Amino acid sequence: MFHTPLISADNIWALMAITCGWAAFSIYAEQTWKWASRLSGVVVALLGALILTNLGIIPTNSVFFDDIIWGYVVPMAIPLLLLNCDIRKIGRESGRILILFLIGSVGTVFGAFLAYFFFNGKIAELPGVAAMMTGTYIGGTVNLIAMADVFRVSGETVSAAVVADNLLMTLYFFVLIMLPGVRFFQEKFPHPHIDEGKEKEVAAQAEHYWCKKPISLCDIAINFAISVIVVWVSTEIAGKISAAFPANQDSFFKDMIGGLFGNKYLILTTISMIIATVFSRPLEKLGGSQEIGTYLIHLFFFAIGAPASIQAIFLNAPLMLVFCAIMVIVNMLFCFVFGKIFRFSLEDCILASNACIGGPTTAAAMAISKGWIKLVGPIMLVGTLGYVIGTYFGTFIGNFLGA
Repeated sequence: MFHTPLISADNIWALMAITCGWAAFSIYAEQTWKWASRLSGVVVALLGALILTNLGIIPTNSVFFDDIIWGYVVPMAIPLLLLNCDIRKIGRESGRILILFLIGSVGTVFGAFLAYFFFNGKIAELPGVAAMMTGTYIGGTVNLIAMADVFRVSGETVSAAVVADNLLMTLYFFVLIMLPGVRFFQEKFPHPHIDEGKEKEVAAQAEHYWCKKPISLCDIAINFAISVIVVWVSTEIAGKISAAFPANQDSFFKDMIGGLFGNKYLILTTISMIIATVFSRPLEKLGGSQEIGTYLIHLFFFAIGAPASIQAIFLNAPLMLVFCAIMVIVNMLFCFVFGKIFRFSLEDCILASNACIGGPTTAAAMAISKGWIKLVGPIMLVGTLGYVIGTYFGTFIGNFLGA
């Protein structure tokens, strides 16, 4: 690895050009080639930065990565991704699957404590890792980002966690896809949507679901305005709470209040959810929020790949993989065991666990691919709720474990 990178840390325009260019390539690759879609665009973005850094082309640290991406891009992405999180709509339309999703979320928390017990002292920054994985295994990537920033997890550790997480998710999704054909599960669970067998409807529904969406200049302006205002207000509120309840006090209760409610991302998530609920009707007509937010997430993944060492990832990723596997297995057990007890369908159990581990997009994609058309909307709504509660649970885990 080169000591002096080809592009200096203060060459912001060059780093911005490379970051945006590779993010565009990552998104294009995910939607064009099978190998990239299996990895996911965000992992392609991370691997690109990892390679460029270890070849000595870009620096491991820069104002662009540390201050601009972490300080501005990441917080702006979260409100954009939460603008369709109408709590009333989730409760009204998600049906019983919401209950199973919440049970699976509790399973994720149990899995975090269990995995922490086994690996305490063996993985660097483990409390922060537990918070990150709790957030992402209830919500999604946006929660992992928030927890990594809140608990100041190093870039190397975040990269190792992301690599292990995505490898595990790929394996787990393969398992979930195979489960409907396993005789044991067919005999133990009802499966009404599988029985319908609407193969012909799948292709048409998938084409409609993933089609291009219109977005106007006004949509872009409103999206950015909402995002920036929410981040500004959240930062001000969190700063005042943190000042009122500083860390390292004698009272555990005051430390917990300061850690939870002085958390900018927790305030940001709550305000975004309130806006999405109160202004749900006008926001339904607003295009581009998910697309812009997801693009910003790709920029972030490039940034977290920059400070990573390939050697460190190979050393840490295997342990991270087992750590994540424990959390995923416990989540799966909670979803399927309680699903059996409360007589949920096999499809509900599969999608609820998928929504926890992979987020709303992967769960909806699986429902579409399997032809479970009636469950696409509900699981998308339920998975979106995970973006909200994932930050709360992740913050609690991180503070409780002393991150």
